[in-house]
Amino acid sequence: MQANVVKRHFHDLKQRYGSILVVDLLNQKGSEEILSLAFGNAMQNLVNENVRYIPFDFHKICGHIHFGRLSLLYDQIEEHCKWQGFFLEKSHEVIQNQQGIIRVNCVDCLDRTNITQSLLGRKALETILQSIHVFGEGELISDNEYFELQFKRLWATHGDDISIQYSGTQALKGDFVRYGKRTLIGFLQDGCSALARYYLNNFQDGSKQDALDLISGQYVVNRWKPSPFQLNGFEAFAYLPLASALIIAGLTYTTSSIWRVGEDAYHFVTSALWAGFTAGLAALVRANGQQFCSRPRLCGLI
Repeated sequence: MQANVVKRHFHDLKQRYGSILVVDLLNQKGSEEILSLAFGNAMQNLVNENVRYIPFDFHKICGHIHFGRLSLLYDQIEEHCKWQGFFLEKSHEVIQNQQGIIRVNCVDCLDRTNITQSLLGRKALETILQSIHVFGEGELISDNEYFELQFKRLWATHGDDISIQYSGTQALKGDFVRYGKRTLIGFLQDGCSALARYYLNNFQDGSKQDALDLISGQYVVNRWKPSPFQLNGFEAFAYLPLASALIIAGLTYTTSSIWRVGEDAYHFVTSALWAGFTAGLAALVRANGQQFCSRPRLCGLI
């Protein structure tokens, strides 16, 4: 992670919003560990009176169902949230200004971020409504059944819309935001969304990135240069539907041969050959996975 890029990003945020509280929800182990360490190291060089960094391993602490444990995060930042305040104007006179913002991120700023921000949004709204005497002292959104329902519905729909725009599916864990608990239907929907995201990420996102690069002017068409869509080498033969069909056929013939191995040596050899062919083809696909996936081609990003 380039330190100068991080520095410029937070300099821009400070210029716009003042104090920045950074809440990092990345996993501190597993596939996100490298990114988490890099981001944490970059933040250590920036932390000062205007930037505060809070790492919070969402999956380790909350798992897949214990989202109430986000209160542990809020306990760490409650004083800062109260200090940064909110903007208030009355009769065209500024009564108070907001002193800063909370910047929340996970790896793609979708599901974990949505759940965490729903809590922060709830706390901020309660503070505002209490301050302007719409709520009594200590009164909460959850004390008003209709208000509670509308708040949850608004935030869940908002999270789904952002997720659909970015990933092509509804937000994961949306049932917790909408209903305040995990449900069986929510788990099933998350499974379907995860499969859909895997497909879209691997076989659709390349062309989407090319479209963005072309529309934004990041890529400029030059008729005298070779086409960026020209396939070379292994790419010219990498066609996933055909490879998948061959693997399925290999598994089918291997299975049918195994059932007849006891009849004679021919079926044993046939079974071994089909198993070897299938395993070899699967290994080839795995080793050349990027060649089979939809990759952005205009700007040579991958």
